[in-house]
Amino acid sequence: MYSRITFANPAGDQLINDPDEVWAIADGDWIKLSGKGNTFSDKDISVEIKSRGNARGIYIQSPNAELRGIRMVWKYQTQKYSKVLGDHWERSYGDLGWKTPDANTKNPWYAMLYHEKQTAGFGVKTGCNTICWWGVKPDAIELTLDTHSGGEGVKLGNRTLHAADIITTMSSPGENAFATTTRFCKMMCEKPRLPKQPIYGINDWYFAYGNNSQKFINEFTKAMAEFAVSGNKPWSVIDDGWEQVDDFAKHNDKFEDMAKMAGEIKGLGMRPGIWTRPLIARLDTVKNRLAPTIKGRDDAKTPILDPSVPENIEQIKHNISLYRQWGYEMVKHDFSSYDIFGRWGMQMTTEFTQPGWHFADQSKTNAEIILNMYKAIREAAGSMYLIGCNTLSHLSAGLFELNRIGDDTSGKEWERTRKMGVNTMGFRMTQNNTFYAADGDCVGVTKDVDWNKTKQWLQLVAQSGSPLFVSADPSFLGAEQKAAIKQAFAEAAKPQPTGEPLDWLETNQPAKWKLNGQIVTFDWS
Repeated sequence: MYSRITFANPAGDQLINDPDEVWAIADGDWIKLSGKGNTFSDKDISVEIKSRGNARGIYIQSPNAELRGIRMVWKYQTQKYSKVLGDHWERSYGDLGWKTPDANTKNPWYAMLYHEKQTAGFGVKTGCNTICWWGVKPDAIELTLDTHSGGEGVKLGNRTLHAADIITTMSSPGENAFATTTRFCKMMCEKPRLPKQPIYGINDWYFAYGNNSQKFINEFTKAMAEFAVSGNKPWSVIDDGWEQVDDFAKHNDKFEDMAKMAGEIKGLGMRPGIWTRPLIARLDTVKNRLAPTIKGRDDAKTPILDPSVPENIEQIKHNISLYRQWGYEMVKHDFSSYDIFGRWGMQMTTEFTQPGWHFADQSKTNAEIILNMYKAIREAAGSMYLIGCNTLSHLSAGLFELNRIGDDTSGKEWERTRKMGVNTMGFRMTQNNTFYAADGDCVGVTKDVDWNKTKQWLQLVAQSGSPLFVSADPSFLGAEQKAAIKQAFAEAAKPQPTGEPLDWLETNQPAKWKLNGQIVTFDWS
């Protein structure tokens, strides 16, 4: 199948052939476009495919129709492949894994096909201008490029949309599925933006859950500073709870001075970080700057800024710049995918959002609007590190140093950490240091979670070569917990190879890992 769908160019890279069919959807049902080779059209909708180095660029024109999507079909038999691995739109939700091919499954961004030590990869390069997914059917491979603007079709006018760049690969002899997928991630993201040193430190969320204050953060940072490693300072990230309800440029009464807070963290030997929610609007925001009301969001209680409005982008940039002026060196920005679509990634099944609404600027696709906001945050951040949380993974790569790859773990229940944390570490470690530093979320060290489970989760994250953030309740820390955190910080502070799940083809919660050259088996039950 793969040899027919691709051909080798002189550089040895794989290029996908022109599709057998191209379909488009605007106001009604899907329509088949006429043509063959690299150009397909119907009325005023046209799709052209051009070679771009090791990729195939997709260019779309639709000057009159409100275009909702393009679908490309390659007619090939795929039955020889017994397992398929897809990604997620944003964070994962405990549901990633190598699965039996299902014609109805949407595989976001890329799809890896595996059978008997052979792995094939089909994807789009990061930073694309549409939201893309792959379908693997018994007699075809399909790529859908979603061009919605909000819940309606985009109005491209007379411009040509460079929708995406398709890229493919095939495993080399002796290369296992993990190595092939990791290499493919490097191909999809040619210029990741990575931290200069490994990231480790603390975050207060999983034992404070927003019940923090300046005094609280000061005491927490001081208690954890004893575990710092010389030559690579740890981070102290202030999570939700510092801000005024509707204004992320102002602190609430629990905090005295945010610039002073950053200075206090530095004085204790750590690097300060801060959490924000960029699309929250002040309650007095004029209506024409607000996003349309959609089902799934409580817009009356928590109004949302329309990210297609230039004034809102400037407000977001102002807040990010303000944190830099205060002295913070890392910003964790959260909730933007939910705030835009009114849905979490796990709810984006048949549609990304409620139909029937659009942004103020309907001439841009959702991906373009989101990417523009991410680039603005990047510009305003300057040299500060950025952690994307609830951000679209493929649009985060190359812009943010870190990205939260899974839904929330927990400082209250082990089952949530096992479901969300272990799964995302197992199936998104191929993105670590290829897309960004892949943050599997915090290790909550509290009395509410069995320490025997927590210390295994701590070991996995600390030895995986990915960022480590610990949410440790100081009142719970005995000699054993302190020794384990000290060791974990020492490991996480130094460069390590990315951990490899050795049993990921058989289970969605890998227990057998290769960590820093050693085989480690965990008991997640």
